[in-house]
Amino acid sequence: MRLVLATRNEHKLREVAEILDGHELLPLPDEVELPPEDGDTFEANALIKARAARDATGLPAIADDSGIAARALGGRPGVRSARYAGEDASDEENLEKLLREVEAAGDDHRVAYVCAIAHIDGEGTEQVFEARCEGELTLEPRGTGGFGYDPAVIPLDTGPDDDRTMAELSPDEKHAISHRGRAGRLLAERLGAS
Repeated sequence: MRLVLATRNEHKLREVAEILDGHELLPLPDEVELPPEDGDTFEANALIKARAARDATGLPAIADDSGIAARALGGRPGVRSARYAGEDASDEENLEKLLREVEAAGDDHRVAYVCAIAHIDGEGTEQVFEARCEGELTLEPRGTGGFGYDPAVIPLDTGPDDDRTMAELSPDEKHAISHRGRAGRLLAERLGAS
């Protein structure tokens, strides 16, 4: 099945393509301008992007919105994860801000990655698949894999004796437990049933 993925983020395109192996994933054409992600939930933002991609291309579309929610910060940065340190902030700047604020807030380093993937099929039917990956922040980032906040997130699913960050896991290990991997598998099950 051919699907347009409403992103220009190369890391995200590669991850979703690996998760949806067997489906032809097309990048968002350069001329398509996505509207602002001004929803107050991951689901709302994913739908904004998927609708824009489908309307512009006429093809079935998927879009994800994802981020990290820190317990000590009342769920921030949440839907602002990609822009936490400012509109043009780098991954490193966003991560530095999160670590600084969580450390200042006390001893609670619990976080959750959240991902919502919206799918709009050829008939215009909309579905959203949401999943989470619970973890804890390490204040000393480690690893070269992944992107975004991965160097500072130790996932709980690897077990109490494994203190590797998401950035230290192999791609297969990460996909097996990540928020995007879980939401992507829910989508893949739906696509397989179509």
